[in-house]
Amino acid sequence: MRDAGTTLIAVTITAGGMTVLLAFTSVCGAGLWLVLAYNRLVRRRNLVAEGFSGIDVQLKRRHELVPNLVACVAGYAGFERSLLENLARLRTAANAAGTVAEINTQENRLTGGLNSLFARVEAYPELKANATFAQLSTQLVDVEDTLQYARRYYNGAVRDLNVAVESFPSNLVAGWFGFRPEAYFEVESVAERAVPQVSLPGSPAGSRPAGSGEG
Repeated sequence: MRDAGTTLIAVTITAGGMTVLLAFTSVCGAGLWLVLAYNRLVRRRNLVAEGFSGIDVQLKRRHELVPNLVACVAGYAGFERSLLENLARLRTAANAAGTVAEINTQENRLTGGLNSLFARVEAYPELKANATFAQLSTQLVDVEDTLQYARRYYNGAVRDLNVAVESFPSNLVAGWFGFRPEAYFEVESVAERAVPQVSLPGSPAGSRPAGSGEG
């Protein structure tokens, strides 16, 4: 009887030990997964911030060019002053935009104003041939091209973050630690709109900038 009792106690202890070990392993596994999921979300959020910093640099370059374009064009008699004043207002509003949604709205309005400016310049051959205007236009084309590369990088980072934030089970970690989906950058480049179709100096007629049509 003593041997049987000893064996029963040993089996009970062994079973209890296995239960504790399994519970400990499960807790450790869950904790490790939580840490990895959190770190992945942090990394993806940081990539989004990095991508937006590239966009912000190009938007500042874009805004710096607008007053120079306005000053260059304003010297030509007969050029519509209301168009230039509107472009200056649009630039101020774009500078004041805070969230990505606001930036999308205001920058697209600024794009429309720039498209209108270049469409109107078509009626001024001397202005089109002006060396300063041609240089500013070329600089704007360069900014727009670089902005579209930055847009693709940022939107790719946003897509990866949003998938992680909205997919199970990583959405649980995202909810616990306050991760939220980010908005896509959806600003069109100058001359990207189909109507009016505008050819900037230095661009082939009818061509579209690299990255047009992408989100």
